[in-house]
Amino acid sequence: MKRLKPLFDFYINSSIHVALAVFSMTYVTLLELNLPIDWPLFLFVFFSTITGYNFVKYFGMVKFHHRRLARWLKVIQIFSLICFLLMLWFLFQLKPKTIIYIGVFGVVTFLYAIPFLPKRYFMNRQNNLRNIGGLKVYVIALVWAGVTVLLPIFDENDVITTDAWIMTIQRFLLVMLLMLPFEIRDLKYDSLKLATVPQKIGVKNTKVMGVLVGIVFFVLEFLKDELSLKLIALTLAIALITLLFIVFATKKRSDYYSSFWVESVPILWLILHLVF
Repeated sequence: MKRLKPLFDFYINSSIHVALAVFSMTYVTLLELNLPIDWPLFLFVFFSTITGYNFVKYFGMVKFHHRRLARWLKVIQIFSLICFLLMLWFLFQLKPKTIIYIGVFGVVTFLYAIPFLPKRYFMNRQNNLRNIGGLKVYVIALVWAGVTVLLPIFDENDVITTDAWIMTIQRFLLVMLLMLPFEIRDLKYDSLKLATVPQKIGVKNTKVMGVLVGIVFFVLEFLKDELSLKLIALTLAIALITLLFIVFATKKRSDYYSSFWVESVPILWLILHLVF
């Protein structure tokens, strides 16, 4: 087991797991909207997620340790470069209109990590979108919803139905819910300037808010034009599982609780779709 732990840590720290989560959400969209599978788009989403997340997580770290990178960081850096090249390979196999849409999300991701705002808005030097008070969770939810729902639709036919818009809102809410255990876990690390949900309203109220948002996420399913007993049941299952993770989240939970188990929810969602 000790030999497997470094591999498992690499799987988590290199963002492979979160990339599988985004990949799974995109696949769920195709299944629920009966869209054809576009493997270049799927693989682009997978490798771009690894590239984007590692860029956001390690940009400042790499700059700070540019001459003395820790061994694990060097490995992740090389791995990220390979994923970046693969991302470009699959990007140029996509339709020009799809590439334009991708560019919008790429700009948001870039601004999320790169300092560009006046320093007077911050308590630290990380003057980027990621560190604007209260904005972090919404930026992540917006990008996930856009990439996993709108992007496959734009790639296929440009026609966004009412059901697709409802699905986009649901996806936005679900990602916000999945972020709450992370924010609870990071209470002991985050600067007060970030103004995360638990910092502003406390852990207990965060969990109450999570339950309410989870109910909205589920109820929205009944507003769709095409109702399906299977989709209603799967939506309820994912809502309940996500809310359980929120309810049992604490500051003392291990990193694996959020980084592996919580981020496994979209993967479980896809598995349930494929099984049932």
